Order: sequence, then C-alpha cells, then structure tokens
Amino acid sequence: MIWEIIQKSLEFIAEEMGIVLKRSSVSPNIRERNDFSCGIIDEEGRILALAEHIPVHLGSFKVMAKNCIEYIQELEEGDVLLFNDPYISGTHLNDLTLARPVFHNNKLIALTLNKAHHVDVGGPIPASINPNAKTIYEEGLIIPPVKIMRKNEIIKEVIDLIKSNFKVPSAFVADLKAQIAASINGEKRIKELIDKVSLDEFKEANYKAFNYSKRIVEKNLSEFRGYSCNAEDYLELEEELLTIKVKININDKFSVDFRGSSKQIERPLNAVYGVTFSSVSFALRCLIRDYLPLNEGFYEIISVNADEGTIVNPKKPAPVSAGNLETSQRIVDAIFKALATIMPNKIPAAGCGTMMNVMMGGIRNGEFWSYYETIGGGSGARPNKDGVSATHTNMTNTLNTPIEIAELEYPLLYTIYEIRRNSGGYGKYKGGDGIVRGFKITERATLSIISDRFRIRPWGLNGGGQGERGRNTLIRNGIPKEMPSKFTIELIQGDEVIIETPGGGGFGEK
Repeated sequence: MIWEIIQKSLEFIAEEMGIVLKRSSVSPNIRERNDFSCGIIDEEGRILALAEHIPVHLGSFKVMAKNCIEYIQELEEGDVLLFNDPYISGTHLNDLTLARPVFHNNKLIALTLNKAHHVDVGGPIPASINPNAKTIYEEGLIIPPVKIMRKNEIIKEVIDLIKSNFKVPSAFVADLKAQIAASINGEKRIKELIDKVSLDEFKEANYKAFNYSKRIVEKNLSEFRGYSCNAEDYLELEEELLTIKVKININDKFSVDFRGSSKQIERPLNAVYGVTFSSVSFALRCLIRDYLPLNEGFYEIISVNADEGTIVNPKKPAPVSAGNLETSQRIVDAIFKALATIMPNKIPAAGCGTMMNVMMGGIRNGEFWSYYETIGGGSGARPNKDGVSATHTNMTNTLNTPIEIAELEYPLLYTIYEIRRNSGGYGKYKGGDGIVRGFKITERATLSIISDRFRIRPWGLNGGGQGERGRNTLIRNGIPKEMPSKFTIELIQGDEVIIETPGGGGFGEK
C-alpha cells in the first residue's frame, strides 16, 4: 500500500538526518555518543515520523510542536529556527532544537526537526548541568525561538551573540552547522518524496498512517481496557525523598495522573511537561509488540495530567537540567511498577534508574574544555530472561564515550572500566550488572555528578531481589572518600574518581 511506502520513507528520512548530523559533528557527545534526535512534523504540528533516537527527546517533539506553532507559521522558505528554552522545547537547555520549513508550491507542508545535546550552553558549571542550580538562569543561556538562517543565509549576529555566552564556542558553531546540514537534507528528501507521488497522496498517506498507529495501540491495550493501577517511586535529594506518584487508567486513552507528586524544588530535578509526556509515551511504546510508526496516531492515545508547580510540571524559572535525566527515569520506574500489578508477565523489574551524569571542565592550553557523559548500568530482569549488564536503560539510548576518544580530547586517564559483578538483583532471573568506570584527572578541573539510586535500590518483582546501590568515590593522595549522588567539587591533578552504577532488580524467586 502506498501509505506504508510513504510512512517508511518519512521514517528513513528522519534516520538519514541523524546520520548526517552524526557524521558532520565534532563533539564526542554527538559524534560518538549519538546524543541527538530527529523527526518530521506537518504544518499543524502533528508528528509525521520520528527516528529511533533518544526516548526523552522523542515525546518532547509532540509538546514542542504545540508550544511553538505560532513561530512555525512565521517561517519562510530557507529559514531555520533555533531554540532551547525547556518550557518551549520540552527537555533542557543543553538540547538545542532546530526547525526548518518545507514548502511545496509556496505552501508550508512540513518541518524537519532535530535536537542535539551541546555539552556546554553557558552558566557557571562546566557542561552547564548544575547540581546546585536554584533557577534556570544558573543552568546556561536561554534561547527563545529565533531565526538563525534566513533565505539560506546564516544570520551571523545571532550566532555571535550565542557563542559569546558558551564556554566552547568553536564546538558549538561546528555542531550547529551539522544540525543545519541535517535539516537541509531532510527538507530535500521530503521534496523528492512529494515529487514522486503528489501532495494529495502525501497527506492522505499521513492520515492513514495516523489511523494505523492508533489501531495498533488500541489492539495491544484491548485486553486491559477498564483497568487501573497506581504506584509511587522516589528520587533522592540529600536526606529528602521526592515522590513520583502515578495513577494509570486504560480506556479510550492511556491516561497517567501525577497528582500527589512532590512540589517543584529549587534544585534541577524538576521535569518540564515535555519530559513527563516523553516518559509516559516511552512506557506505553514498550508495551506494543507490533511494528508501530511513531506518529500523531500513537500520541493521540496518551493523556497526561500533571499539576503545574510540581516536580513533573514546574513553573518557570524552576531549574530543570536533571529532570530531563534523572526524573524521567523515575517516572518510567513508577509507571512500570504500577503496570506490573495488572500485567505481571509483561513488565521487567526496575533498571539501574539513573543516567549517572558526569560533567567536567576547565582551562587547558589557554582554552576552556567541557566534558559530558552518561554511564549505563544494569537493566531489570524480565519475566523470562535475565537483565542486560552494562547498558543504557529506558529514557537514554546513547552510547559511551570510547576511552581512546576521551583521553585524546580531554585531560583524563582511565584507570578502570568493567562490569560491576554481582550488582544485579538475585532471583529466578537475575538483574543486569552495573558498570565501574574510573579515571584520573591530569590537570585541575571542576567535576559535577548528578545520579540517583544511592539510598533506595532498584526494585525487584515477584520475589526478585533489589539491584545494588550506586556509589561515587574520590581518591586524593591515596585516601578514598565516598561522595554523595549529587555534588560539585574542584579536582586537582592526580585525583581519581571511581563511579559504580546500580544493577537492575531481579525477577521471581530463585
């Protein structure tokens, strides 16, 4: 059927955009770790296709499209729109989003989108993700939707203004150009596609694809129609526990209600609505066995109720850099924990539950450097199989930075990188083991870490055991010091940092 060919074409256009972005970028976080996502929307902000990139980005495209529709309508052919305001873009400041319009016979028909995590976007902390931020203004430069290209010409004054606020401006400019190239490539491919069919067939195919996705979700949820469930899980902030509370109802919609979750806080664990929506959509997608195009039809099924002013839908200027990273993980944990009560043979035990974010930087040879990485852990054991060791789980889908690249680019010397044996929970099926990753710093630097599951361990299911807690250790002058899950510290030459990520929970009694 022609609608399937057009839908698949759009998906592969989004995937190709990602290939262009990856191969054209210079920062290890984008080039090596694949910390980016690409998609296509129509002129009304409906999702046409998404590449299989980063889960926390993908659902945010839906929210972002709605938030910036008025800016989209003002675009002309050859323009590119840039923004990173989390309260518009749906993630955090490090994710710079580009939108480029696609015109056919002088009429706007679609937009190509891509979102890439730039390692540094300003602010007081290297890599910008600030564990101690009390407002978003301490997390970097906020960019509202602004044109950076007009009639295919880069607007130099805008780029100069932005790069003067970033600590590594050369990397920003190079990676931004890679994003522009990806956008232009996507525009070109969509035009080629429409030339092969027609605009009417293109639009009709989109509607048929929407209906197909909606039917697939409804079919997969049909046996649970009328069911409801609830659960809560927690994030750790010093001695305090922050609550993520969910109530799920499955009827015409897959509805998740977050009433009872903690109020927003003056720390960066707040998750903007786009992150919360992304987390819900990821959890739902995991329940679908069939081929499912990620388009408007899928997202139509989802309903999210998150009270404004809470940790899952904060009011500006609440800081949000780690809500994208840690809170998203805990939202998924809470949803899976609830669903396990009505789908006991479908849901795995909890994964490591943290992206284990490492941010570093300093001055080297007279220039600033910034480093960012997330470190994987163990996935939860499944109802019929062990969990996976040393992997990125749930809301992250990135790779590691190869040690050879990290040591070449930054003043680091890695001392250990191995599986954290026996850190997965016991059970009939064992939870995946975490990772041990250690390095020495060869020059003075500032280190920040934001992580979780240091007090409350990843839960098991059906009698399975809990995964091991996370642990951060600083070794200075041969003396080890255990560090908290969230901190910033000045490192001196020769300091060694050892990071041990949590294992996943086990499933079933052994």
